[in-house]
Formats: sequence, C-alpha cells, structure tokens
Amino acid sequence: MSRHGKKYRSVSAKLQARAEHELEAALTFLKENQIAKFDETAEIAFKLGVDPTKSDQAVRGTVALPHGTGKDVRVIVFASGPAADAAKEAGAIEVGFEELIAKVQGGWTDFDIAVATPEAMKEVRKLGKVLGPRGLMPNPKTGTVTDDTASAVNQFKAGRVEFKMDRHGNVMLPFGKLSFSVEALAENARAVVHAIQAAKPSAVKGIFVKNCTVTSSMGPGLRLVAREWAA
Repeated sequence: MSRHGKKYRSVSAKLQARAEHELEAALTFLKENQIAKFDETAEIAFKLGVDPTKSDQAVRGTVALPHGTGKDVRVIVFASGPAADAAKEAGAIEVGFEELIAKVQGGWTDFDIAVATPEAMKEVRKLGKVLGPRGLMPNPKTGTVTDDTASAVNQFKAGRVEFKMDRHGNVMLPFGKLSFSVEALAENARAVVHAIQAAKPSAVKGIFVKNCTVTSSMGPGLRLVAREWAA
C-alpha cells in the first residue's frame, strides 16, 4: 500500500523514471501540479560526496536568498545591554538572557533562528540538548553568534537561510514558496547552489555534489541535470 495519496501518485505518474530536468522546467512542473491547498514551500536537496563521520568534511553555512523565503522568520536573541536593545528594534520576537535561557530550557522552541552574542554563548551552550537536535544552536559559522545582533536579525528576517549537512551527507533547505514566479524561485535556487559549492571543505576530494533535487512540501522530487549544480 502506497503511503502517498491519489493526487501525489497522479502527479508522480506524469514524470519519467530517472528523468533529469532543467531547473526552470522542474519549477514550472511543481507550480503547475501543486498538491496541497496551502502555499507549498519549494525545497532543494543535495547528495554530497563527503564522509559524514569526519569532522573536517562537515558542511554548514548560510545563504541569502535574493527573493526571501516567503515566510515570516521568527528570530530570538540571547543578549543583554545595547545588543539586546538593538535586537528588539530590529524585530526579534524574543530577546533576553537568563530568563530566555530558562524559557528555552523548559522546552520552548517556537522560533526559527536563535542568535547569541559571544558573551551570552557562555551560558547558551547549556541549551545544547534542546537546541542541538533541532538545528537551532547559534554558531559563528552561520552568523548566529555575533555582537551585531541587529544586522543578524535583519538578514535572517530578509531571507538568509541556514544549511547543515545531516548524518547521511545530505543537505536540504527551503528556497521560497510555489506562489513565487519561476524566475524568482530559479534565482533563489541558484543562490543556494553557489552557497553549497562555496561551502566545500578542503578535505573533500573528488566529486562534491553527487546530485541535486527540487521538490515541494507535498510534491514529488525532480532531479536536476548536472549542469545546474556541478561546480
């Protein structure tokens, strides 16, 4: 018994097995064959030629999407003093130090991005068990540990997205909504491709990106032709 519904199977039936697609053609297909009644998120996934067990081959970073994510990004900031005031003015939904740490320690994770000042990180590290598994722990490599809290909040709310390799050597991240134009989605997707390529660890030899697929929240995956993602 298929775990997918009739509409998904109907859309999938239109695709050739193992077929590869030009980016704009794949995006057009996803837009014309939306399955959900809500505005689905467009997602892009990469299979990387890395050894996930080696720390010097870890892939992590951020990418600024030219057209944003189409989502209201909820940013919290662990900070005190002027850095906290700046974060509030920039639009962070929660700002604080001891009280905010206690709130998150209690299980509250109703946010998308967590930013912390270097000073606050001394205590925020205690939240590893809560934030780590959810990919929410602030990290200097992704610009989420900084004294310039206002800039960080503004960038993430404007469409800067974090990416992190999973334990199988895959990276998957959102790059817009299906309500976006094909052109806007394509520009966002290509920005992601360039960011992934730029994040290649020096320890990785041979082929870095093995394949790349675009999909939507409820739709099938469409593999892209190599020239769309090969370095």
